[in-house]
Amino acid sequence: MDFTTFLWTTFAAFVTLATFSFLYKDNPFYKFAEHLVVGVAAGYFVIILWHNGLVPNLFQRLADGDWYLLWLNSSMWWYLIPAILGALMWTRFSKKWSWVSRWPMGLYIGISTGVAIPLEMSNRVSKQLYATMVIDLAGHDHAGGWWDYFFGTGLLDITSGLSQVLIFVGALAALIYFFFSKAHTGLFGRAATFGIWILMIGFGASFGFTVMARISLFVNRLQFIDQNWIQNALNPENMIDGARWPYLLVFYAVVLLIVGYIVFELVKHLGSKGKATASQ
Repeated sequence: MDFTTFLWTTFAAFVTLATFSFLYKDNPFYKFAEHLVVGVAAGYFVIILWHNGLVPNLFQRLADGDWYLLWLNSSMWWYLIPAILGALMWTRFSKKWSWVSRWPMGLYIGISTGVAIPLEMSNRVSKQLYATMVIDLAGHDHAGGWWDYFFGTGLLDITSGLSQVLIFVGALAALIYFFFSKAHTGLFGRAATFGIWILMIGFGASFGFTVMARISLFVNRLQFIDQNWIQNALNPENMIDGARWPYLLVFYAVVLLIVGYIVFELVKHLGSKGKATASQ
């Protein structure tokens, strides 16, 4: 690894460790990493929105007009209307004219809601209901007929029709739990209880998947620190004009910075603890 790449790798490792330091407490290193990622993300998305939003959707469509005529002579001059509405959103920063921003904001939210609701209903409700209700037990595509389709080729085969029945019954029981017009007693109450179990299984699986994803990210960063930073810092093949000391200097400087902060926090904690004991 060349030295320039190693410097950027060292910076990435330092920022990673600075972010992990929040597990101890809020500290200057974490604040530095937090402000850095927020600033970089804001700048990055501004550039992305400019090149992927304004340039292709506004300026390129008005390119056949003259800017000194405010593009009114463009063949697609009506694109100036959303541009003006977008500019009016900036009046939000004025106490006197902030009410003007309500018009483009209301129009934007209304259009977004009208577009999003049908898509959400189609993707998250209609298709889910259809997949839950359609249970084909005829077994036309299975050599063993409906028996193999229902029970699968093995014990409780998850790809069999039995799993579809369980999904249907579980979804129905979960819906019964949220039906409060009838007391949850008797058979209806037992179905509602089964619905609670289904909900808990769903929530547990979702939470477990989230934790697994976060642990995967954590392990990935640890592997990055070990394989990309530590091993390259201590790799005898990494040299500059035959010298290894630049790599080692950068590596040990970061290590000493981390160790020095830990020692500083320990001394500070022991000092405050001693003062509290003396005051008592």
